[in-house]
Amino acid sequence: MIPSLIMNLLNAALVIGCIVWGVKKTDPWTRLFRFFTVLSNVLCAIASIVVVICWLCCGTLPFWALLLKYTGTAAVTVTMLTVLLFLGPTSHDWKGLLSRADLFMHLICPLLAIVSLLVFEKTARMPAWTIAVGAAPVPVYGALYMKKVVYSPEEKRWEDFYGFNRGGKWYLSFGLMVLGGALIALALWAI
Repeated sequence: MIPSLIMNLLNAALVIGCIVWGVKKTDPWTRLFRFFTVLSNVLCAIASIVVVICWLCCGTLPFWALLLKYTGTAAVTVTMLTVLLFLGPTSHDWKGLLSRADLFMHLICPLLAIVSLLVFEKTARMPAWTIAVGAAPVPVYGALYMKKVVYSPEEKRWEDFYGFNRGGKWYLSFGLMVLGGALIALALWAI
């Protein structure tokens, strides 16, 4: 319980610090919440806070709290692996992707979440249907991203900051991201 408490408190504190820093640096500050990196880390930080509260108040993790932590962890794992396997190699901007707040949001916080979930919290196999819940953030965000990048009126469109629509290939990127998110959720479930 103690290692889980420490890791979850640290994860939540780091994400909150990164969000505060990002809000100060981003104009308008709401633009910060367009990114899956930010949204997935916020979800995981909320789950970490829930885990801490459950440990302190109940001495145990109810299933719903574990499911929330699993879902947040799957989401930040997607963030980490997308940076390491796609954005880093295609942008060649490793320094930008792994420095300052991005170092925490892209690497350190996801690793904290993965270790705390798999080593200290997930003590029994969860039902197979939870894989769909763990994978859900990717298609939900993907649908929003596709709408805002591809289908919104020109003046309201988001920049394709992930590069998933290069050459009009959004359908391929969307499919690969959904598949990747499902495989990550499956791997975390199986482990």
